[in-house]
Amino acid sequence: MRILSAEVIVTSPGRNFVTLKITTDDGLTGLGDATLNGRELSVASYLSDHLVPLLVGRDAARIEDTWQYLYRGGYWRRGPVTMAAISAVDTALWDIKAKAAGMPLYQLLGGQSRTGALAYGHASGRDVPELLDSVRAHLEAGFRAVRVQTGVPGLGPVYGVAASTAGTRYDYEPARRSGAGAPPAPAEETWDTRAYLRHVPSVFEAVRGEFGPELPLLHDGHHRMTPVQAARLGRDLEPYDLFWLEDATPGEDQAALRLIRSHTTTPLAIGEVFNSVHDYTTLLTERLIDYVRSAVTHTGGITPMRRLLDLAGLYGAKSGMHGPTDISPVGMAAALHLDLAVHNFGIQEYMRHDPLTLEVFRTSATFQDGLLHPGENPGLGVEIDEEAAARFPYEAAYLPVNRLVDGTVHDW
Repeated sequence: MRILSAEVIVTSPGRNFVTLKITTDDGLTGLGDATLNGRELSVASYLSDHLVPLLVGRDAARIEDTWQYLYRGGYWRRGPVTMAAISAVDTALWDIKAKAAGMPLYQLLGGQSRTGALAYGHASGRDVPELLDSVRAHLEAGFRAVRVQTGVPGLGPVYGVAASTAGTRYDYEPARRSGAGAPPAPAEETWDTRAYLRHVPSVFEAVRGEFGPELPLLHDGHHRMTPVQAARLGRDLEPYDLFWLEDATPGEDQAALRLIRSHTTTPLAIGEVFNSVHDYTTLLTERLIDYVRSAVTHTGGITPMRRLLDLAGLYGAKSGMHGPTDISPVGMAAALHLDLAVHNFGIQEYMRHDPLTLEVFRTSATFQDGLLHPGENPGLGVEIDEEAAARFPYEAAYLPVNRLVDGTVHDW
């Protein structure tokens, strides 16, 4: 099979997505997700200007060789733009290979290790009563695990909470559009870590008191703490038996995880902003984390993600792949096939896509009794309706920027 064409499709059905569609000379097509939230056009350009010209005429079956060609051959390695673009190519080629074999992708990855992938949803509220209502709604929707985020007294909108002070929900898509006629610019939020640290333990006390000890509870610190602050929070949350504390501190400083690990037994997850196995080597070999949070979309594709998870398994770490709505149904399907196949699966983040998104991306994936499954269609199990995609042109959107109370820019 030779690659006949490769097309970059940018569409915005509810939010912006970048998709690569590869077509072979025998008529098979494969899809790859290249979405990078708030920087989508950079990846679209990287694909169109630099990778697509290299793909036409290549053997679509040579996935490993193509990955090495694009990664090593480009000289400038890694980085979120490069790795998202390579991921789209790699995922599309796996989609084609599985379609050529006439089987769902997970079969080529070794077959099922489980009947479905345990998923967690995002429960949140501006205050504790609203949060408890959100947890109930998620349980009624079939979730068996929930991430818990809440507003902080004295602060306005904060990351992960479902409604801003204006009443607009933004946990669905935090990258906000500026509106007609307004120049695109990120919204700015205010943050106070000490207030957050005082508040969060009481939130988990209330949730455990309402829902009992069995429900798996997760929490995302979203890179906003120093190592000492994160160690304190991990220790303070130990009585509430978290499934994990995610992104407690910025992951670039891997030595910070040594300090956190030495002060708390709360399980740690990190990596959604990582884009290479090299970001993890210290964290895994020194057993400083329990869950790998990368997405197939941002880590170079299925080929390197499988390697990363195999490495993690050697050190007792499990998967917890990134799965917000800026991972398209194509990227989610790639994650689900890996979730089903790898031995060291942990949990899968799951945010339901907008109905408009599902008009553009037709997926065979299902969610039942708290478990996700990619379906039995050959390949990834996702097809794109290009006519529908054309109805939703790109709209500039940015993720928020965070400032401390005194105006200092802080990690969002």
